Amino acid sequence: MQIRGKTLISVLITACGGPSSLSFSRSLRDADPDKKKYILIGIDSDKYNIQRAECDRTYLCPRATDPEYIPFILEIIKKESIDILHSQPEIEAYEIGKERDRILATGCKLFMPEQEVIELLRDKSKSYHLWRGSGIKVPENIDLNSERDLERAYEKFGNEIWIRETVGAAGKGSLSRPSYEVALYELNKNNSWGHAVAAEHLTTRTVTWQSIWHQGELVVAQGRERLNWAFGNRAQSGVTGLTGVGKTIADQEIDRISEKCILAAAKKPHGIYSVDFTYDNDGIPNPTEINIAKFFTTHHFLTKAGCNMPDIFIDLAFDRYTGPKGVINPCKEDMFWVRGIDVLPVLVSNKEVEKKVQIYEEILAAISQGN
Repeated sequence: MQIRGKTLISVLITACGGPSSLSFSRSLRDADPDKKKYILIGIDSDKYNIQRAECDRTYLCPRATDPEYIPFILEIIKKESIDILHSQPEIEAYEIGKERDRILATGCKLFMPEQEVIELLRDKSKSYHLWRGSGIKVPENIDLNSERDLERAYEKFGNEIWIRETVGAAGKGSLSRPSYEVALYELNKNNSWGHAVAAEHLTTRTVTWQSIWHQGELVVAQGRERLNWAFGNRAQSGVTGLTGVGKTIADQEIDRISEKCILAAAKKPHGIYSVDFTYDNDGIPNPTEINIAKFFTTHHFLTKAGCNMPDIFIDLAFDRYTGPKGVINPCKEDMFWVRGIDVLPVLVSNKEVEKKVQIYEEILAAISQGN
């Protein structure tokens, strides 16, 4: 397909050196190993992170909150004849969405939800009230606008309390079962009043349902369970936003609730919707947020497991997707994605994992018999 007289599609990727953008870049490279389909242009506001980017060319850029951020993007779009722009960080997707008309006027494509949907779903308090009003099971929340609200939260939840900021990623501002004094100190220190909530504490079992929609139609979705957080012992809450080990799942209840959550927020979903769940003590999955307009960080996992959503995403944006639609959980179940620092992730099957466990148990049994 020719685009602007070119064969290659020029893709501008923001935060190109970050882990979630690397997942995106790597997925497009997997779809195009001979570089006959995509040319990848990256921008990043961190002069060190940009060194990790896996793009054809990269540019250091202003931070998303800088007044020069959008003008800089417009300049790169012009300079590199960009065909489509994609952003993984939530704050960048929000800022780009606000200025979408200026970007689209250049001829560069965007494939993202309406701005009102982005603004609704990036706010965990607003999405909580939306879902609760829609009859979806959610953990009870109390908005923290004052110290009295915090007192009411402790009266309601006691020590089984979870505190987090309403806007932000990677467990921003989260506190797991803090004492009242610690919670008060952190809220004051971070000036979080008015944009933090307290909730009943749920279990540690978490699931994400990543999906792409096009003009109100579900194209593809895949469930993934998080087995642990990378570097969870470094955060007070245990939540870092960085999956340590994930596995593919297929759960009809998660599928059903995810679609209900998305359709409660958008009459005609368009773009990427990634629903996060945490299970309560009764074993019921409770939605906690939707990562809107972006894939979850480790989406290269799903590419390696057989579903390349970034490639599907680009094809849909250019109306050249010819694959099936309404596909849910196409990846083989119980595939594991094992991550760490300074190592490439590893994709393994449950059989491979359990084989190691079996040998370990056999050796322990032999030792025990020998004693």
